[in-house]
Amino acid sequence: MLEDRKITLEVDDKARAWLAEAGYDPVYGARPLKRVIQRSLQNALAEHILAGRIGDGETVTVSVGEDGLSITGHVAKAA
Repeated sequence: MLEDRKITLEVDDKARAWLAEAGYDPVYGARPLKRVIQRSLQNALAEHILAGRIGDGETVTVSVGEDGLSITGHVAKAA
């Protein structure tokens, strides 16, 4: 989805670990991971793009902040 806008996504190791932990369930395995990615990453990216904080051709860095994922320095609240 970001490719059309030439937006590059760089997810650091801490963010990957956070997503893996938040998206794992002992009963369902990694199935909830898709929902966690949608809520915590895709929705937050969409809000930043619509607000004009992320433009075409930019590189977006995803890390972990105190309250959840941090996207290019903007905290995306954990859902």
